[in-house]
Amino acid sequence: MREPPPWTMAVAAMLSVQLANALSVPVIAQVGPAGTAWLRMCFGALLLLAIVRPSLRSLRRENLPALLALGVVTGFMTTLFLSAVERIPLGTAVAIEFLGPLTVAGIMSKRRSALLWPAAAFAGVLLLTEPWLADVDLVGVGFALGAGACWGLYNVLTQHVGDRFSGISGLALTIPVAALATLPVGLPQVVHGEFVWWVLPAAAGIALITPVIAFGLEMLALRRMTHTAFGTLLSVEPAFGVLIGLLVLGQTPAALQVLGVAIVVGAGAAAQRGGRREVRPAATVPAPAPEESP
Repeated sequence: MREPPPWTMAVAAMLSVQLANALSVPVIAQVGPAGTAWLRMCFGALLLLAIVRPSLRSLRRENLPALLALGVVTGFMTTLFLSAVERIPLGTAVAIEFLGPLTVAGIMSKRRSALLWPAAAFAGVLLLTEPWLADVDLVGVGFALGAGACWGLYNVLTQHVGDRFSGISGLALTIPVAALATLPVGLPQVVHGEFVWWVLPAAAGIALITPVIAFGLEMLALRRMTHTAFGTLLSVEPAFGVLIGLLVLGQTPAALQVLGVAIVVGAGAAAQRGGRREVRPAATVPAPAPEESP
């Protein structure tokens, strides 16, 4: 059976991420953004370990730094972004955060012409955010920029880890690290927040969407796409942020924002052309030979 094009997995992942972020808003109101992110990582770790059951024998010492770094970056990317969503609209937060992977796309490109699409997407982001019209919450913007820096590193590290582990076994090993990394900031918010019974099942359901499904699709897509194509395809994500913000949170975009959506979608579609990577077999440790019976 022929596998779907990598860009379709990336688009499905983006929609899943923004849906999970929108559904997290009521949980944030109860246990804070860091508490929400930590609960999502905890449930995500449990689900992935139960589903994937990664083999510790596949771990090699040289891969540990990337696994640990990806876990830390993933945890704080989610924490910082949810902190931004608490203060500014979802679409605006995604557009600002997008500057991280957009920068990576430009830096990693080997062709100057490839910078055309990030530049076009940046223009769309400006129309989408309309920074000249409204007062900006600088703390919220700061959180979104921090999440964007993590997002850019996340894409590089995810591709690196995805090339060395089969399927999404690398993800199943990094999300527990993300849960541990965010525990110092997440647990206090859960303990001191307005905890109610529905927070746990809500966080578990959101974790199934993101990180389990969404991050798994991203890892599979990144194994077969270039940094430039994937990073610029992510320019569609602010549009998805606005769309999900409208449908789930009732955040209505202005006319110029609709134009911005069209620009970033066009740039993302153009960027994925010719962006397929040759799939490299994941590095695995051979299973030990069975011992002979005496």
